[in-house]
Amino acid sequence: MTWIDETRLDDVDALEQADSRGALRALASGGAQVRRAMVATDEAGVERWSRADRPRSVLVAALGGSGLVGNVLDLLADAHSPVPVTTRSGGALPGWVGPLDLVVAVSQSGRAAGPLRLATEAARRGASLLTVAAADSPLAAVSRQARGTQVDIAVPSPSSRTALWSLLVPVLRAADRLGVVDVPTAALDEAADILDARAEECRPSSESFVNPGKDLALALSDTVPLILGDGPLAGVAARRMAAMAARTARIPATHGTLPDDAATIVACFDGPHADGGARALGGRDLFADPFLDGPATLPLSLVLIRDAASAAPGHSPGEAGREHLAEAVAEAARSVGARVREVRAEGRSAVARLASLVALGDYATTYAALGLGVDPVVSAHVADLRDRTS
Repeated sequence: MTWIDETRLDDVDALEQADSRGALRALASGGAQVRRAMVATDEAGVERWSRADRPRSVLVAALGGSGLVGNVLDLLADAHSPVPVTTRSGGALPGWVGPLDLVVAVSQSGRAAGPLRLATEAARRGASLLTVAAADSPLAAVSRQARGTQVDIAVPSPSSRTALWSLLVPVLRAADRLGVVDVPTAALDEAADILDARAEECRPSSESFVNPGKDLALALSDTVPLILGDGPLAGVAARRMAAMAARTARIPATHGTLPDDAATIVACFDGPHADGGARALGGRDLFADPFLDGPATLPLSLVLIRDAASAAPGHSPGEAGREHLAEAVAEAARSVGARVREVRAEGRSAVARLASLVALGDYATTYAALGLGVDPVVSAHVADLRDRTS
């Protein structure tokens, strides 16, 4: 018994009708977003940047569906960047930001209050400015007035959640030119190819039993998902999947990254959702019909996101330890009756492996929304919240 209507998932016409803003179509453009964004970034002048232009620090201003941009740049810069990378969603611009620093402001609409405010203050202080936004937006205007570098959104998309690669690629390409991260053109080309392949296997006409996006959507159904990444890269993908589960599919989910969050996840196995909710009643009801009565409360599910690099020959002792820890968490989950689903990254470069994980989670949560009968883009409660706070 599942909340998601599997017949709806396999009905292409029903999917198209329910997907009012074309979220699935936008996700399928991921590869095109990468390629078009590379061209748009170079045309904006970033191609002329070099390591000689490297700033003292980089601050990324992004929030909501764009927030992953800062997480990814921080991830890729963490081990090798010669300059610090920080992220902000809003609030005040840190006092140390000045003419020697680079502020990167990202907003699909170019109207998000936090990034717009931070970019405006950065321009006032004389900091270098890179903006990724709609061409005719207030954020683009701030960039032009400050003689910053504005990269226009290359591929239209119904929301920032489905425009990820249009927002992320310009930032990665600029950071690579400055020597902050190592993301060469070949890595972005590989990511685009992986996104194309994911779009093909997760296409609406592909049935649930062979479509990994629909299959994972069904695994998330009628459960409380615990989404756990087995390292920093997988942890970024886990955070994205949990956010997409809540914002797109309206399924509350928690996330974590090994090794630090293992105890947080495993502690949930002592709670009321363990053993299919039986612990909430002090024990399992032997006479309960799981098909007619349903569980007393939602059971747990564990989505274990694995970075392919951690399983490669010659990996570091730290990666070997995470591998063992991941297996231990999975065994503990199975012992309390939680569904366990593993998702493994594909690709060679870090950005390609991340693309394979993020894309699958994006498709799964979008299919979950459609199978539950909710619009993956439009939320009445989010619109109401905006009205109440505007």
